[in-house]
Amino acid sequence: MAPHLLMALDFPMDSVLFDYSRKERIGLPEAVFCDGKPYAVLVELLKRFAHEKKNPILFTRLSPEIFSSLPDAIKVCYSYDEISRTAYVETLPLKKTPSIAIVSAGTADSFVSHEAARTLEYLGYPYLMFEDCGVAGLWRLAGKLEAINECDCVIVVAGLDAALASVLGGLTPKPIFAVPTSIGYGMADNGRTALASMLVSCAQGIAVLNIDNGYGAACAAVRVINTAQRLT
Repeated sequence: MAPHLLMALDFPMDSVLFDYSRKERIGLPEAVFCDGKPYAVLVELLKRFAHEKKNPILFTRLSPEIFSSLPDAIKVCYSYDEISRTAYVETLPLKKTPSIAIVSAGTADSFVSHEAARTLEYLGYPYLMFEDCGVAGLWRLAGKLEAINECDCVIVVAGLDAALASVLGGLTPKPIFAVPTSIGYGMADNGRTALASMLVSCAQGIAVLNIDNGYGAACAAVRVINTAQRLT
């Protein structure tokens, strides 16, 4: 086992306080953000929830290296996706709700767009994925715009100059949740340029998430849909 996987094997598990009532308070269950957690804590949490099918838990930022190192008795219980780095035992019940569009600029952004998709899948919300729609080839977006506009809200995922968020902001009346990604050379600055571009967009009303936060975008979309349904 790699040295970093051995750190804190004696981490006190009584310091892990799981928020079991979050779904009742806000309509979204707590998820486990794995990046940075001691290996022993991850193993214990994955073991604890391995057979929890009534109230399954989503694990995000669970690296392939960590997942592959887990005992087989734990791994076999989980649906794991290497691109999004997410794992869950079961999804929550499928909702009969309007669908959510996930539109990404390029396949390099897949780790973020697929994190959003897997989060929605886990939460039980229908979605449609539209990948490789970057503005360098506008025909790709134009060909999918009708289907995108049939959805009830849109998650836009883009790196580099993140122009896709502004372009879609001028083409759809639906709520947009824009996620800058850390993709790009030099001045892309690990997503900071994409973040700034989305924040200063001239398209009105775009909500912007943190860099690479596909999970947060999915949760934001679910909050809007849940609120809209309560009002109808």
